[in-house]
Amino acid sequence: MKKILVTGANGQLGKELRDWSAHHPGEFEFLFLSREDLPIHHFELVRSVFESFQPNYCINCAAYTAVDKAESEKELAYLINAESVGILAAVSAANQCRFVHVSTDYVYNGDSPSSHAEDDQPLPVSVYGHSKLKGEQEAMTNNPHSIIIRTSWVYSVYGNNFVKTMIRLMNERSTLSVVNDQRGSPTWAADLANFIMHVVAFNKWIPGIYNFSNEGEITWYDFACEIKRQIGASCEVLPIPTVNYPTPAKRPANSIMNKEKIKQVFGYRSPDWKQSLSECIRSLAGK
Repeated sequence: MKKILVTGANGQLGKELRDWSAHHPGEFEFLFLSREDLPIHHFELVRSVFESFQPNYCINCAAYTAVDKAESEKELAYLINAESVGILAAVSAANQCRFVHVSTDYVYNGDSPSSHAEDDQPLPVSVYGHSKLKGEQEAMTNNPHSIIIRTSWVYSVYGNNFVKTMIRLMNERSTLSVVNDQRGSPTWAADLANFIMHVVAFNKWIPGIYNFSNEGEITWYDFACEIKRQIGASCEVLPIPTVNYPTPAKRPANSIMNKEKIKQVFGYRSPDWKQSLSECIRSLAGK
């Protein structure tokens, strides 16, 4: 049985991968390690875990994701999102382990009028985006056979995310203002987990960078309105421009990613965003 090491196992994606493993018993042997179990910037500890478990695949879900805090915690963001990724990639290569790393739409500057393809020039506009791009570069330098998956607007039944925040606020407030001039595509972490496992189980290992999100192109305002509709909330959702909601870190105005590559290479089409949102909300209601 092939072995899979999952780092950052207590995050949204890590927990969705854990759920995937529970629904597919016997297909792989998983080792799920949280940040506390395996601080990925500790080279000797990482090497020890690899030598002990001898994974065939390493899926790195560990990341510093506090986009605004990264502006003032630059060293920490780079330690987790860049330097540590290089360590994991190098140790994976030394142990003949296939490395999967999860990156972000924030590596794009968002100025393009069209969707971003994988070979577009990355031009991040925030410390977080820069740190994630550096992580991609470290992965490919230390392990050229890496697979990097860029994703966007991730949400889940786990952790803190836009969907859970909107549901809570819509139940607390009569009105809510949401940005309507940033465009992108949501990603249900369960769908991302399914795609990653599709890539792992695919009949051929094809290194490179791949975009993944749910199908659909919307604004955060559109996203909020659909959440409101699906939960039957009475809260009024008001559209506002980004300038009315200043944040320490700049966001890409357009982070829509072209996903033709995963269709052509893996024969994979991601689900529609509304469908996935509905499934997530049903799962939340059942918790």
